[in-house]
Amino acid sequence: MDQRQECKLAIERVDKALKDAQETIAAEAAAFAAEKAKLGSVVEVPTIEGSDPDTDPLDAFKNVLAAQLSTLVDVDIKILYDALEAPRASENGHIALSVPRLRLKGAPAAIAADIVAKFQLNDYVLSTKADGPFVNFFLNHIKLADSLFHKIYDTKEKWGCNKSGGDKKVIVEFSSPNIAKPFHAGHLRSTIIGSFVRNILQANGYDTLSMNYLGDWGKQYGLLAVGFERYGSEEKLLEDPIKHLFDVYVRINVDAKENEAVHDEARAYFKKMEEGDEAALKIWSRFRDLSIVKYKDIYARLNIAFDVYSGESQVTDGMDRALKMLHEKNLLTESDGALIIDLTKYKLGICVVQKKDGTTLYITRDIGAALERYEKYGFEHMYYIVASQQDLHLKQLFKILELLGFDWAKKVTHLNFGMVGGMSTRKGTVVFLEEILEETRDAMHEVMKKNEHKYAQIEEPLEVADNIGISAIMVQDASARRIKNYDFDWKRMFSFEGDTGPYLQYAHARLCSIERKTEMEVNPKADLRHLGDSRAAGDLITMIARYPQIVRETTRSFEPVNIVGYAMKLSHNVSQALESMYVMGAEKEVAEARLFMYWSARITLGNAMRLLNLKPQERM
Repeated sequence: MDQRQECKLAIERVDKALKDAQETIAAEAAAFAAEKAKLGSVVEVPTIEGSDPDTDPLDAFKNVLAAQLSTLVDVDIKILYDALEAPRASENGHIALSVPRLRLKGAPAAIAADIVAKFQLNDYVLSTKADGPFVNFFLNHIKLADSLFHKIYDTKEKWGCNKSGGDKKVIVEFSSPNIAKPFHAGHLRSTIIGSFVRNILQANGYDTLSMNYLGDWGKQYGLLAVGFERYGSEEKLLEDPIKHLFDVYVRINVDAKENEAVHDEARAYFKKMEEGDEAALKIWSRFRDLSIVKYKDIYARLNIAFDVYSGESQVTDGMDRALKMLHEKNLLTESDGALIIDLTKYKLGICVVQKKDGTTLYITRDIGAALERYEKYGFEHMYYIVASQQDLHLKQLFKILELLGFDWAKKVTHLNFGMVGGMSTRKGTVVFLEEILEETRDAMHEVMKKNEHKYAQIEEPLEVADNIGISAIMVQDASARRIKNYDFDWKRMFSFEGDTGPYLQYAHARLCSIERKTEMEVNPKADLRHLGDSRAAGDLITMIARYPQIVRETTRSFEPVNIVGYAMKLSHNVSQALESMYVMGAEKEVAEARLFMYWSARITLGNAMRLLNLKPQERM
C-alpha cells in the first residue's frame, strides 16, 4: 500500500470518527433536551378559583391534577381542587385525593381504584396508588423543585407571601398593658399572638396597622398620682418607670385598704384629669411617656414594634360623641345616678357606661376608640387580641356598636386566648416580663456553655443566649392552641430536642453552616436531576412547597401553632435529608443541586420563623 492510499484511509477513519462523534453528541443533546422538557410545562396549567399558581408552584401541580381528574369523574374542577390535600404520611405520596369529599354515589374505595386505573401519568405525576377512600399521587419532584427553587430564588424573604388581601386596611390591637402594673403573662400572650396575626395578614397582602392600646386612664391613675406624692422617687422613676410606678401603686393600695379617704382623693384626682386640669394631666403624661419608652425597649427585645401607641386617654372626643349617640338612640337608662345600657335581652347583662360622679369606664372609652379608628382609618377589619376573660366585655362592645347603627360593627373581631400558668421565676415569684427574659437568657447561657467547643466559636454568646431564650418562650407559647390554657414549662423550654424554640434555631443555624463550610455560591442553574429519586429529597422538596398554602390557610384560624407545626416538620425533613444527601465531598454537580435544595429550605424556614417573630440564628 503506497503512501497515498494510507493517507486516504487515514482521512476516511478521521471522517468516520467525526461522524460517530457528531451522532453521539446529537443523541446526548436529544436526551438532555428530553430531560429538560420534563422540567418544562408540557401540560397546560389551568386557572382554578382559589388557587395561586403564580406564587405557589405546588398549586400548578394541583391544578393540573384537578383538570385531569375532571375528565374521569363528573365533579366540578373547583371541588376536585379543594379535595386535594397533604397525605397523612409521606410514604403515601405527595398529594392525596379525598374521594368522600367528592360526594359521588358508590363506595369511595371502589371509586379510588377506578380513578387509579384510568389516570394517565404525565410530566407532573409519576405514579398513583389507591389507599382505601384516597388516591395518592407521587409527583415528579425534580420538576417541582425546578419551578419551586427558582421561585424562592427570585422572591427570597417574600417567598410564601401573596396578594389575596388586596392591600385592604386592617387594624390589629394587641399587647395593651396597663401602666403601673406588671407586664404579665396575659400581656405576653397577647403580644406574641397579636404580632403573629399582624405578620400573617401582611404575608397575605393586607395593609396592616399594629396598635398598642395602653391602659392609661381611669381612677387607678388618680390613685397612682396620690401614691407618687407620698412614695415617689425621681431617681427610681427615671431608672425603671414601670417597676417604680408598680411599687408605688402597691403601697398606695395598702393605704387605701386601711383608709377610705385615699380612694376619695384618687377619685377627686381622676375627676380633675377628665376635666382637663393641666397640673394633673402633666404628672399623668410624664408617667405615660416614661413607661412607653421602657415598653419599647422590651418590645424591641422581643423583635416586635408597633405602628401606633394609643390609649384610653386619647379618645375623649370619640367618647363624648359616643355618649351623645347613645342618648339619641335612647339606649341609656339612669340607675342610681349612673348611666347604663341594658343588654339582658341579648344575654349580655347590664353595662355601666358612666358612673354617678360623671366619670367614664373602660367600655365607654372602647366605644369612643372604635368610632375614632373607623373614622381615621376606614378599616376593612379590626382584630382585638385579648384574653378570653374579656369575652363578655368584647361582646358587649360589639353589640353596642351594632345598636348604634354602625355598618362596620360586623368588621370587628375578638381573637381570644387562654391563660398561662406558672409564669414566674423558677423560684416561684411572680415578676415582670423583663425579669423572666433575664432569667431565661442566663439559663440558656448556662446550657450553651456545656458544649465548650461550640461555645468558643460563638461571637456575642450572651446576645445569642438572649435570642434563643426568647425563641424558647415564644415557641412554647405559640405551640399551644390559642384558646387553650397551658403551663409555662422551664425544663422543656430549654431543650434542643423535640419541638422547641432552640430546636428551630439549631435547624436554621445548621443550614447556614452548610453554606459556609462548602464555600460555594448557590447556583440557580444547578442541574436538579442530580437530586435523584430519593424519598428524602422528595419529602423535603414537597414540604418546602407546602409553605405558601400554610400561609394562606392560617388566615382562617390565626393559629400560630400552624406555622410552628410546619416549621418543625420542615426541620425534621431537613435532618432526614442530611443523613444521606451531604454536600461536602459530593461531586460538583451533585453538590450544587443539593446546596440549592438546602438553601431553599433555609429561606423557607427563616420566613416561617419571622412570621413567629423569631430572629433566625445563623451560628450557635
